[in-house]
Amino acid sequence: MKGPISEDRRLVLFENRWLEKLTVIPVRWFIAIWALLLPAIAIAAWDTAPIFAAIGLVFAGWLGWSLFEYSAHRWLFHCAPRAQAARRLIFVIHGNHHEEPNDKLRNLMPPVVSVVVGLLIWVLLYAVVGVSSAWMMLGFMSGYVLYDLTHYACHHYPMRGRIGRVIKRHHMRHHFISGGGNYAVTAIFWDWIFDTRLAAGARRETRKSAQYEEVHPAE
Repeated sequence: MKGPISEDRRLVLFENRWLEKLTVIPVRWFIAIWALLLPAIAIAAWDTAPIFAAIGLVFAGWLGWSLFEYSAHRWLFHCAPRAQAARRLIFVIHGNHHEEPNDKLRNLMPPVVSVVVGLLIWVLLYAVVGVSSAWMMLGFMSGYVLYDLTHYACHHYPMRGRIGRVIKRHHMRHHFISGGGNYAVTAIFWDWIFDTRLAAGARRETRKSAQYEEVHPAE
């Protein structure tokens, strides 16, 4: 895998055109895929737990997603590994989004990644909770879909509602003030809890984040 180059105003992450196709997804296909997968998870969960237990498991799954969203964004997507190969991998996963934050085909996680990661998490949940873990998985993946669509909206829609404005402003500060804060997108309370919220008067970064330096363009 070589580093990215620019082509037709979109970063090319892989020379192989089939791999490159796996890094993009239109919003209509994202919605269509998850409109099928989320009900499928709900069907798998049906009759595996009493109604009130199921509601609690769904909430626990969503809460787990919200912490996963924050943690992955802060400690994985914005880590600064020393190895060049690892830094390029981080760029492919997330750094390219900071280079081109308004790319409509890369503002959503491709299913080739999200479905595989989701299945691995389901296996772990099943090992701990058992068959009723499907309800937790429904909450977890519903939280993920809400996150990704909210993230897409932050970059491509005005979001004029009161809550929408708060969420969009919170995320735009992460992009255009400092990548070292405002890691949450939907569950922004985690930035308050972990003291990573960027205040209105936060100083804007004047240089590219260290984890993306010397990665783009590729040699």
